[in-house]
Amino acid sequence: MSASAEAIEMARIAALAADEKLASDVVVLDVSEQLVITDCFVIASAANERQVNAIVDNVEDKLREAGHKPVRREGTREGRWTLLDYIDVVVHIQHDEERNFYALERLWKDCPTVPVDGIEPSTRNLGAPDDGALPESPETPDTP
Repeated sequence: MSASAEAIEMARIAALAADEKLASDVVVLDVSEQLVITDCFVIASAANERQVNAIVDNVEDKLREAGHKPVRREGTREGRWTLLDYIDVVVHIQHDEERNFYALERLWKDCPTVPVDGIEPSTRNLGAPDDGALPESPETPDTP
């Protein structure tokens, strides 16, 4: 079962709203085959907390205009990773550092991406070990 048409449309609106506020690496993932609680993830990042908040505000405004209200909103105070839950779509707006550290695309790499007209495909490499995933801990030298 793939994402519903309504979920894809909501994700498209959210992705375009994020892109409008200059979010980087905007991607929509169809997670409906892996999760029963939602159909799509929208993931976008920004260079600083102020931009994260501006993206969040625009996404909320555009989805509200389309008749959708989030049922849950988390992380807005810190401006590092905000999650907007619209039931069928979950929007993740992350500071670049959080996005690199948590690597959601890598975690959900088995899920297909949903192309959005007007948004360039993400430049992130989902499968490579140097794609921003957690770094390996440094080796400690053996002491004699």
